[in-house]
Amino acid sequence: MESYEKEQPQEFQGNLQKAAKDMSIGEWVLTMLIMIIPIVNIVMLFIWGFGNPDPRRNYARASLIWMAISIVLIIIFYGVFFAFIFSLNL
Repeated sequence: MESYEKEQPQEFQGNLQKAAKDMSIGEWVLTMLIMIIPIVNIVMLFIWGFGNPDPRRNYARASLIWMAISIVLIIIFYGVFFAFIFSLNL
């Protein structure tokens, strides 16, 4: 029983190392190229962020968080801007 408990963390670490392999420069260049394409970039961020384990997972999730923050700030900015314009009663 004790030997099974000692082997389990090593097995988990082995699976973790396989899932988090290093990406080459070419793979990162391809990733950046995909991020340039409209609509495709958002779809790929969701696939990388919430799909199978991928080395780009944290990058994709962070990018989605920044997109959400940007959208909220843009909505607030335009709301304040149009409220100011309409309050002038031109």
